[in-house]
Amino acid sequence: MGELSLHEFDMQKYAEYGYVCGVDEAGRGPWAGDVYAAAVVFGKDTFIDGINDSKKLSEKKREALFDVICEKAVSLCIATASVAEIEQLNILGATLLAMKRAVNGLSVKPDFVLVDGNREPTLDCPVEAIVKGDAKSQSIAAASILAKVARDRYMKQLAEKYPQYGFEIHKGYGTKLHIQRLDMFGISEVHRSKFLRKYLAKKESEK
Repeated sequence: MGELSLHEFDMQKYAEYGYVCGVDEAGRGPWAGDVYAAAVVFGKDTFIDGINDSKKLSEKKREALFDVICEKAVSLCIATASVAEIEQLNILGATLLAMKRAVNGLSVKPDFVLVDGNREPTLDCPVEAIVKGDAKSQSIAAASILAKVARDRYMKQLAEKYPQYGFEIHKGYGTKLHIQRLDMFGISEVHRSKFLRKYLAKKESEK
């Protein structure tokens, strides 16, 4: 028997548990901005063509699928953890908090939660962490698309408030352009200071 499709994978979980929720995050690696998480519950027979790990899709395709997912989901929720919470908890703790908020924000309580990765948020229902789950489960892949699109839109909003950093281009990641802008304008209130330790240490050493 061949490998299960993303939809078939979820169908097996539905048969075993009932309502299945997929959860994924976006924005763990960037040097600036909130971390995002999304939770998605589909009906048992819902199949959406073209859903895949958000990183494998073009921005245009993600935007199109975002609308389809929102239309076809039984329930969905997109949640965040702030830069202050990332600084306080560390990025893993803040990511798990955003995931918990996303699941708790669902209008339909899931019977089982599938989370992308190898760490599980603390929830009041059964949860399973699946490494590379966004390439195995339709609901996780859908959550990855929602989280990614929502965070990209948020970074474009930040770019309007802080146009000097080019957030709309690099989305907060530590690119050459971002480093150049940090060199020119310094650190803003939306930067994650703990993520900038190496950058700051290098700047200090160059003095």
